[in-house]
Amino acid sequence: METLFDLTGKVALVTGGSRGLGREMVHAFARAGAHVAIASRKAEACEAVADEVAQIADVEAFARPCHMGSWDAVGQLAADTWDRFGRIDILVNNAGMAPLYPSLGEVTEALWDKVLDVNLKGPFRLSALVGERMVADGGGVIVNVSSLAASRPSPGEVPYGAAKAGLESLTFAMSKAFGPTVRVNCVAPGPFLTDISKAWDMEAFEKSVKTGAALQRGGRPDEIIGTALYLASDASSFLTGAVIPLDGNGR
Repeated sequence: METLFDLTGKVALVTGGSRGLGREMVHAFARAGAHVAIASRKAEACEAVADEVAQIADVEAFARPCHMGSWDAVGQLAADTWDRFGRIDILVNNAGMAPLYPSLGEVTEALWDKVLDVNLKGPFRLSALVGERMVADGGGVIVNVSSLAASRPSPGEVPYGAAKAGLESLTFAMSKAFGPTVRVNCVAPGPFLTDISKAWDMEAFEKSVKTGAALQRGGRPDEIIGTALYLASDASSFLTGAVIPLDGNGR
């Protein structure tokens, strides 16, 4: 039992790793013994989390800023992480964005492209590069972070929901492409009370979850940890191509 969730000596690359659920996963992997590569848009934010890791675990933390919507930048992220550590054992595609818009008719081409680039194009490119290298190196794990919006999008998150549905499709396809040595799974969080929730109408949110969700609350950021460690470790050794809902309500 003690070894099931052990990541000692592994290398984990987490995109969107400087805040929210990504930061929680970085901390959890480090505490489980993994070296961590932290990728997000801002170098200062990545370095701050790397400093936090140094305080909680005796592992190496690599702060590497990257724009996940850029095909070339994503390729360089993969190359630089391999140069630093010599391998990648765990990839978590967590970076995402869901900008607001006034109405569907007012969604611009630029907004559509930006949302699809960060939420779908970037994870595809990074998974393709890392997955093939994992196969060559003998195995690994890819964890995609989708959303409740992939299956039940609100009118205010249509581009985001479409991109996350695509990410869930990639999960199944890549589990076939990279199996049997590389496992590819997905977690689909619902409403988590990260820093993003500070912009929510909390009164309306509380009313909604009290009447519409089985657990009647939003998720705490640290409640991503159990699922993330399960998917990243040998505890899920016979699971691949799956999407696990983590929304306090189920599907």
